[in-house]
Amino acid sequence: MANVLIIGATGSIGQVTRQYFLEHTDDQLTLMARNTTRLGKLNDQRERAIQGNVTDTQSLNDALQNQDVVFAALSGNLPEMATAIVSAMNRANVDRLLFITSMGIYNEIPASVGTDGNLEHNPMLQTYRDAADIIEASDLNYTIIRPGWFDNGHDTDYQVTKKGEPFGGHDVSRESIADLVMHLAHDSTYGSRDSLGINRK
Repeated sequence: MANVLIIGATGSIGQVTRQYFLEHTDDQLTLMARNTTRLGKLNDQRERAIQGNVTDTQSLNDALQNQDVVFAALSGNLPEMATAIVSAMNRANVDRLLFITSMGIYNEIPASVGTDGNLEHNPMLQTYRDAADIIEASDLNYTIIRPGWFDNGHDTDYQVTKKGEPFGGHDVSRESIADLVMHLAHDSTYGSRDSLGINRK
């Protein structure tokens, strides 16, 4: 059993991951969101909520107390958020970070999948790459997760690729991302200090 902090718990990946952990683990979950009323009813035995922005130092410090794993699925100014999370985790002596970015940040998408999803053709990916660079420069036991375009499929039939390998496909289910996060959260050596692409087989 692990203590897992989900930052961005009301986002689409955060919501699916929360439910997946409740159904498939005995983990204790801390759910951090800017508006905790959007979380709905909590499981009083296994969940607690903290309202706050990830760049709010006090809220983040509170959320990190006694955590084993941090999972961040965020949007917005990702480099600023990554910097805040790395700093706060160092202060709290929490080591394991799982952070969602995007496929294409290393120009790893082959022509068969569609190279227009690569950073060199899509400058909107720069914020994801900048966040990944900040995390990779840290001393944390991080795993950067680079999903394809995600959908509401209920499959967990996915392929994982490492940094430096061609990306395998253009889409993936949110449930597959949640399954990968669950495995990463329970094995600190899996994907350690690496960047993993995930796509539907």
